[in-house]
Amino acid sequence: MSSAPIAPRMAPGVKLAIFTDFDGTLVDIAERPEEVEVPVALAHQLERAARELDSALAVITGRQIEDIDHFLAPLTLPVAGAHGSQRRRVDGSIEGLDADTLTAAEEIAGQLESLIVDNPELIIERKKGAVALHYRQAPDLEYACRIAMEEATYNDDRFDLIHGKMVIEARPHGMSKGTALKAFMQEAPFRDRTPIFIGDDVTDEDGFIAAQELGGIGIKLGTGKTAAKMRIADVDSVHSLIQGLGDMAANSREHELQTA
Repeated sequence: MSSAPIAPRMAPGVKLAIFTDFDGTLVDIAERPEEVEVPVALAHQLERAARELDSALAVITGRQIEDIDHFLAPLTLPVAGAHGSQRRRVDGSIEGLDADTLTAAEEIAGQLESLIVDNPELIIERKKGAVALHYRQAPDLEYACRIAMEEATYNDDRFDLIHGKMVIEARPHGMSKGTALKAFMQEAPFRDRTPIFIGDDVTDEDGFIAAQELGGIGIKLGTGKTAAKMRIADVDSVHSLIQGLGDMAANSREHELQTA
């Protein structure tokens, strides 16, 4: 496995589809989810890359779609939120979960309230169809959080527990960043392109695997065991990578016009 250059080497004429995580990948992780700092130029970089890629650029994240819209405003991208539980296509249409699953997620969140009251440094993140329990400000409570989440989901096999960086999440069974990526790849403008998925966490592994099963590349930010074929150093390097991929797409289009 190698460290990622400014852009992976691709055969001439290959058209790319770019998928990226948000927290820890496009922006540095913050103590609280709402406190992330978004570089001023990020929305412009993403908009330019998306334009060069004919809109084949999407964010696949554990956050909700509206969170990404808030942080990247005024840019509106295709987004898979809550690990694929909700998905906005390029045309703006949204695919979501059934009402029973949404209600069940709310019930799981309700069962965690007493833990939050006793430990206000913990953060519960309610999502449409999923629940995340953050213990970044209280790492000594990891075991207590794990037990609480296991108890809250014990009698509901519709949810899987996923462990990320200082967070445990209950998400609908069968939903992952990999299933979201594959769903996008069945639709225009992603269809028939080579996928690249960029992420930093355990929850991104499904995305790496899905991209590589479809002939693309997974790129992991940072250290740790991974299925990704490439690595990248930090958030700034991700920004450079996305700019480089946009440059590749622009150069490829210019070459096609010159040889037409």
